[in-house]
Amino acid sequence: MISSDAPLPPRLGSLTFHGPLSEERAESLVRRIAAAGPADVLDIGCGWGELLLRVLDAVPGAKGIGIDINAEDLARGRALAAERGLADRSVFVEESARGTGRGPVDAILCLGSSQALCDPELPHDPAEALRELRRLARPGGLVVLGEGFWERTPTETELAGMWPGATTGDHLPLGGLVDLAIEAGFRPAWIETAGRDEWEAFESGYRYDTELWLAAYPDHPLAAETRERVDRQRSSWLNGYRNVLGMAYLTLVATA
Repeated sequence: MISSDAPLPPRLGSLTFHGPLSEERAESLVRRIAAAGPADVLDIGCGWGELLLRVLDAVPGAKGIGIDINAEDLARGRALAAERGLADRSVFVEESARGTGRGPVDAILCLGSSQALCDPELPHDPAEALRELRRLARPGGLVVLGEGFWERTPTETELAGMWPGATTGDHLPLGGLVDLAIEAGFRPAWIETAGRDEWEAFESGYRYDTELWLAAYPDHPLAAETRERVDRQRSSWLNGYRNVLGMAYLTLVATA
């Protein structure tokens, strides 16, 4: 019988970033933002705000706001900010980004979270998200957008292996995504995409601690539901969107 004080399944402890983002790519993104010398930075769907804190560390005097609806991630962000001496220049706020008034600012981070800017009752609309990002950015300001796109059109078998109800309309090809950014009032200063190593590190890291927990506590009262969830997540990657779904990192400049 499992003791009542046995640890609960861990969450995302092996991830530095909540997305397929390598240390090398993160460093180049931070350098690019820091070169612009922003006074204020907004991180939409910030999670624990790792990239936001790195930007603040690289730009002395800059202030940052991270907004998210996950209280656990926000608490982790506040703790990291305190550890790095950045608590006085960063604020982590639990609130929705939909229609936020926390702009305009000099720099915006929106990595894998543009859905937070859209109507939750409607299908995700990257055009709407880009218009909102333009509204929140000062002319000449930088936006770093991490957004999914189709590397190629998925087959019906691949779609069936992805998330429930997946369709080809869930994402655009990379060219279509960049065209939308230009239509929204940006110039695409830098276009890059996550590589296979970044995806594999993220997908494995996403489940790593939980897999170790399942191996150590196979009879825990929460093991069955946790195992089912993790197995479903892994299958959706390996049998669905692996090498089909890409992640674009677009450094966009707001036009005057």
